Amino acid sequence: MITVAQALEAVLSLGTPLDTEVVPLRHASGRVLREAVTAERAQPPFSSSAMDGYAIQDADHVAGNTLRVIGEAAAGHRFEGVVQQGQAVRIFTGAPLPHGATRVVIQEDVTGRDSSITLGASLEAATHIRPAGGDFKQGHVVKAPKRLTPADIALLASMNIAEVTLSRRPAVALLATGDELVMPGEAPNDEQIIASNTFGLAAMLEAAGATARMLPIARDNEASLRQSFDLARGADLIVTVGGASVGDHDLVGAVAADMGLERAFYKVAMRPGKPLMAGKINGIAMLGLPGNPVSAMVCGEIFLKPLVDQMLGLPATARETITAPTNKIIPANGPREHYMRGRYRDGTVKVFDRQDSSLLKVLHVANCLIKRAPHAPEIAVGAPVEIILI
Repeated sequence: MITVAQALEAVLSLGTPLDTEVVPLRHASGRVLREAVTAERAQPPFSSSAMDGYAIQDADHVAGNTLRVIGEAAAGHRFEGVVQQGQAVRIFTGAPLPHGATRVVIQEDVTGRDSSITLGASLEAATHIRPAGGDFKQGHVVKAPKRLTPADIALLASMNIAEVTLSRRPAVALLATGDELVMPGEAPNDEQIIASNTFGLAAMLEAAGATARMLPIARDNEASLRQSFDLARGADLIVTVGGASVGDHDLVGAVAADMGLERAFYKVAMRPGKPLMAGKINGIAMLGLPGNPVSAMVCGEIFLKPLVDQMLGLPATARETITAPTNKIIPANGPREHYMRGRYRDGTVKVFDRQDSSLLKVLHVANCLIKRAPHAPEIAVGAPVEIILI
């Protein structure tokens, strides 16, 4: 068996950044920017009013002063004249500041609304002006690679960017194996269970930026597996679930090898997730995940998501950890790196009592994995542990 770090290095070596495509900005949220973008104009492109009020000169900003109103400026409609001393222009939020004006007095600080206004006794010192380029200047650069958030999309739109160059989404073929599996909604017999792993992995992959293609369940015979591998052609990554252990019916490795698999490794010193396999089959990256539901999902977090990042052109590294105190004693660990389910809340980690790799309900209420090093000693209540947020 190899270590988790060695396995991750081998997995990442299977993938390289995919090609790019130009996509309308409207459809770019959550995707990975691959080429830097430069602002075509400043924001705001002109000095504008931050409040509803009156644009005046500094010299007229005197309590009790009466000014003649000579016009109006609204968002999208500039006052074309020049504000002289003794004059004011009615102005609304976002409107361009008229020439000659140097500040805005808010409407609450004046009386009168028609041809003249009188400034009140308590005037604010603020000018209430948003300077041209106060948010960003023309030429501002959004660097790549970057996974675009909704705030990024808003920024790029304000930079007058209509299209962006993004990583193509990795196409991932998901292949569940086993005579015991039926799809959700079907009627299982007494010896069958509902296929859940590929549904969870598909959701994980799509949240990570890939597209998931769920293949028909492969039965425990060579012909069915070969047919499923044939259906996976054209994918950037093939992920099998189950059938990669050492039982008589675990045929994935043998069939894949017969079809051209160049295996990078098999078995990792971790729990859950020991029977993990990786390699390339006819030039396509392949991961063979364990069949136990929690094992499959944990391996997805530790190996599959970084591989997708690699294909998207993002920095691909081991999952980031934080430390937090545990709420209970954690016994000394065995020889394999252990990823225990828990819940991180209010700065403390609750470690669940039940850690069996078949318990999806426990994973459902977990929001973190407690990472235990091989042969780690017992951890006392309140001692810090490493966690991966999920």
